[in-house]
Amino acid sequence: MTRSTNSPDVALLGEAPPRVLVRPEGERSNGWEDVADLSAMLGVTLLPWQELVLDAAMGEQANGTWAAKRVGVSVPRQNGKSQLLVARALAGALIFGERLIVVSAHQQDTARETFEKLLEIVEADENQGLRDRLAKNGVMNAFGRESVKFKNGAKIKFKARSGAGGKGFSSDCLLLDEAQILGSRAWTSINSTMSARANPQVWLLGTPPQDEDDCYTFDMVRKAAMSGKSTASAWVEWGADPDAADFDPASELTRWQANPSWNSLINHEVVQGEYETYTPERFAQDRLGIWRQDAGAKRLITPAQWSATATTTPPDESEGVRTIGVSFTADGLHQAVAGAVRTEDGGHVELIGAYSGRADAGVAQLADWIAERRHRIAEIAILGRAGSGVLAEALRERGVPKPMIHIMSTGEYFGATSLFLDAVREKHMTHPKGERDDLLNRAVATCDKRLRGQDGAWGWAATVEDGDPSPLDAASAAYWIARTTRRRARALRGGNAQGRRGGGVVVM
Repeated sequence: MTRSTNSPDVALLGEAPPRVLVRPEGERSNGWEDVADLSAMLGVTLLPWQELVLDAAMGEQANGTWAAKRVGVSVPRQNGKSQLLVARALAGALIFGERLIVVSAHQQDTARETFEKLLEIVEADENQGLRDRLAKNGVMNAFGRESVKFKNGAKIKFKARSGAGGKGFSSDCLLLDEAQILGSRAWTSINSTMSARANPQVWLLGTPPQDEDDCYTFDMVRKAAMSGKSTASAWVEWGADPDAADFDPASELTRWQANPSWNSLINHEVVQGEYETYTPERFAQDRLGIWRQDAGAKRLITPAQWSATATTTPPDESEGVRTIGVSFTADGLHQAVAGAVRTEDGGHVELIGAYSGRADAGVAQLADWIAERRHRIAEIAILGRAGSGVLAEALRERGVPKPMIHIMSTGEYFGATSLFLDAVREKHMTHPKGERDDLLNRAVATCDKRLRGQDGAWGWAATVEDGDPSPLDAASAAYWIARTTRRRARALRGGNAQGRRGGGVVVM
């Protein structure tokens, strides 16, 4: 691993060096020059900073696989990230034998902008040779379906991430633009789809995140590379050094340090306008490439987001699929029960109860309570090895059908936490307003994500000494099973559902 963190103290000559450069050790060969040569043949000369990124990213191991499985690039906008993406995508299709390359952005509009840059190259008068390599009807130009296919079978697709989860991202090379708003749920799903590929490479390109961005994934990849925790990552970052003696956001030197295309692509008058109209914090992040010290550490569910999903009018429980979520903490000392009702566009969750003490102490009472309501519940999701098996057996003994009892796997739990988070942020889920859900409110206020493994999977964890994540786990389990179950409660199927109309789920 090599790294440079020194601020340049030279005159404004050439392009600024990266503030951080990390690359895998033990590289045996490097194909970055092939990428640059191909790009030049197609009429696009790469900038020195773009070549430097390729040099860090395209090294191979002795067995011919990529040394950098993940490539991260942090650089202020308008410096030419899209051009770099196009160069890498074309090289993957025409040089490296990659069958499927996916270029993705948060929204389809942004992904299409990159597609149009590639299309400009394809349609250039001097690139007849490139057009000859296209498959018949190889260019798909329909919005949301943009792609380019070649005679050799290679295909480049352009996709949006929002609303897609990780579907459709299995590829030999995945190029993720706007990585600072790459959701953790999408990242977890993406990693699962890529694991079956023989030699995958994932690129994450973005700018330092703003306060409102879900930056956990981008920040995690950055920290893993810079700390040396990941030996299969490359990270290249441009940014001004706020601790340098000559740091001055108004100076050309400071701005040059952060923008490797300062002398080529950057409009200096536009940057000055940003300086005059942006807040200092936003200018530092957006234009000077400065990462906040606490990036990635802010509360996942903010008070404003949680408040925005509170309601005094829960859905009519007789009109949706009702489920139960039960969680046991790993030490078996905390348990929680939540209910959920699936609605057309999401669902409603409520905490039914939270308890302390040995996991098996209250299992009989809990099993009795659930069994009494089994005709009105579609499915029960149970989370936590400390008590899941005991509760499942107690439920079966009380006549609860086995298909109704679902003991969640670790992978399902990770999916549930991400689904719950996305539902809150997208306002697809509601919960009671006021004191009715005090324990759940406290769990949301005192819990945050904790990484579990190397693939971005995460679970809820308390951030205070007396914090208890079990209410949040139970709510996540209840919401997840409500959204994924194919079962319906027997009372609902029979058209005679019981219970209070419009009263939420607590009285199930």
